[in-house]
This record gives sequence, C-alpha cells and structure tokens, in this order.
Amino acid sequence: MTSTDRQGASTGMRKSYYAAHVYMILGVVSGLYYREFTKANDFTGDTQLALMHTHLLSLGMMGFLIVLALDKQFALSGTKLFTYFFWFYNVGITITVAMMFVHGTETVLGDHVPEAVPLTAGLGHILLTVGLILLFVLLGKRLNESAGAGPAEPEQEKETAKSPV
Repeated sequence: MTSTDRQGASTGMRKSYYAAHVYMILGVVSGLYYREFTKANDFTGDTQLALMHTHLLSLGMMGFLIVLALDKQFALSGTKLFTYFFWFYNVGITITVAMMFVHGTETVLGDHVPEAVPLTAGLGHILLTVGLILLFVLLGKRLNESAGAGPAEPEQEKETAKSPV
C-alpha cells in the first residue's frame, strides 16, 4: 500500500468516524425534538418522529461505527466503491429521516401529509439499499482478495518496519 493509498484510507476512516459522530448528535437531538414537540402539542398518538431517533442512531451512528471497524480490518476506503457507498448511504439516510421529520411533524400538528412525502421516503430507502449493496460488493471483493493472501497488508508493513534491514 503506497503512502497515497494509506492517506486515502485514513481519510475514508475519518469520514466514517465523523459521519457516526454527526448521526449520534442528530439522533440525540431528534429524540429531544420528538419528546418536547409532542409534549408542547399535547400529542399522544403514533408519529414518525418516534422512529427518527432510532433510525439516526442505528443506521447512522452504529452503521458507520461498524463500517469504520470493517474498514480498519479490510481497507475498504480509498476506493471508488467506498466513495459511492458513502454518498449513496448518506443521501439515503438524509432523505429518509427528513421525510420522517416532515411526516411526523405534520401528524403532530394534525395537518394532511402530502403524497410526495412517503414517495420521497421510498426514494431514500432505495438509495440506502444501493449504498448497502455497494458496501457488500466491496467487502466481498476484499474478502476474496485476502482469502489466499495471508496476513493483511498493514500487518506485513509492521513486520517490515520492525526488521533491522
């Protein structure tokens, strides 16, 4: 792995870390919004706002922490497939959660939810799915590459760095 490749991988890992961190913050804030907004409007029914918190924490924060660990083990970042995964997945989460926000807020306010909201949420789910497919394709490639290759390349570099020659 060249210095440029390592720098690309390090940048990709940092992107996953930052994404996880942002989704953690958004997840906590969305839980606060749900609780306070429904309380302020004396709303006791079901709303999409209740699901926003969980989606942001599980698909966002936990998802990217898992990707970060997989990236550390299998050097996923620094490739075009990883970049495509990263953007499709993030745009998918953003659209999905934004539509949950709109749908939930309209429900709490007692307003009509436009037909475009669930349709757009469906688009967000499609983009999430495309991102996950790209992640699995990349992970499968890395597993196939390492099947007969012995130790991962970073381990080989550590051994080489320790040798006196």
